[in-house]
Amino acid sequence: MGIMRIGHVSIKVMDMAAALKHYENVLGMKKMMEDKHGNVYLKCWDEWDKYSLILTPSDQAGLNHVAYKVEKDSDLDDLQKKVEAYGVATTILEEGTLPSTGRLLQFNLPSGHEMRLYAMKEYVGTEVGTNNPDPWPDNLKGAGAHWLDHCLLMCEMNPETGVNKVAENTKFVIEVLDFFLTEQFLVGPNGDMQAATFLARTTMPHDIAFVAGPRMGLHHIAFFLDSWHDILKSADVMAKTKTKIEVAPTRHGITRGETIYFFDPSGNRNETFAGLGYLAQRDRPVTTWDESHLGSGIFYHTGEMVPSFTEVYT
Repeated sequence: MGIMRIGHVSIKVMDMAAALKHYENVLGMKKMMEDKHGNVYLKCWDEWDKYSLILTPSDQAGLNHVAYKVEKDSDLDDLQKKVEAYGVATTILEEGTLPSTGRLLQFNLPSGHEMRLYAMKEYVGTEVGTNNPDPWPDNLKGAGAHWLDHCLLMCEMNPETGVNKVAENTKFVIEVLDFFLTEQFLVGPNGDMQAATFLARTTMPHDIAFVAGPRMGLHHIAFFLDSWHDILKSADVMAKTKTKIEVAPTRHGITRGETIYFFDPSGNRNETFAGLGYLAQRDRPVTTWDESHLGSGIFYHTGEMVPSFTEVYT
C-alpha cells in the first residue's frame, strides 16, 4: 500500500516555553515527552500514535521535516528503490533516531524540503480509547484539535528562469510516492503552469500541498476540527489568548474547507481546518482554478487576497 497518511511535522521554534503554551492551550495538544536535546513531542487527542508534532529549539522558525507513515516496514525498501531510481539520494535512519519510532527513509523533495517515511511509531491510543468510546474527552483545552491534518509547502517558482518547483514536486510525489492530484491553480500566458497543487493519499482533499513563492519554506501546518462552529470557537480561543489571527473564519473555494489562519509565537503559521469538503478519490475529476479566480479560490467569501497570506512564511 505504501504511504497511508501524514505522520508528523518537525518545526523550529525560538521560545520553547511560549511555543508549548501555544500548542497546548490554543490547539489543545498534549505534551508526550521531551528528549535530552530539548525537543518536545506532542499529539492531538484523537491521534493514536505517540506524537504528531515535534518542536525543536532554534534561533529561527520554519520546517525541519515532514513525515508520512507507510503501511509496513518493507514499503521503505520498495520506496527507497523508487526514489533513488528517480535520481533522488536517500538515507536510512536507524530505529530510535526519533524516539519511539522505527527506521526512517530520509530524502529531499525537488523543492529542497526534507521528507521522511516510517512504518512504526509507538501506539498510545486516543484520549477516548477504542472500547465504547465517548465522542470527545472531558479534558479538552483550547480548540481541541482532533489531529494533524496536512501541511502546505512553499516552493520556488520563477518562470523567467524556467524554475517551477511546484510542478517538479507534484510530478515526483505522483510518480514515485503514488499521491494523486485533487486540485490545482494554473497560471501563465497559456494557463498551463502549475502554481499550486493539492494532493492526497487518503480520502481528504489534500494530505500535502505545494504553492509557488520566491523561495522554499513552510506556509502552514493544519489541524482538523469537526465543524464551522468549532472554527468559530477556535477564533474565540485565539482572541482570549491574544493569539495573532491572520485570516478570520472563512471558507476556501479550494477544498471547500472552513478555515482560520494564525501564528504560533515564533511565526510559524497554523490553520484550523473543518469539513472534509469532498471525498477525494483517484477517479474524481481534478478541480482546476485559473488566475482570474485566485481570490475566490483561496478566500471564497470575499474573493480578495490577504497580502500577508502569500508574502509571509517561514
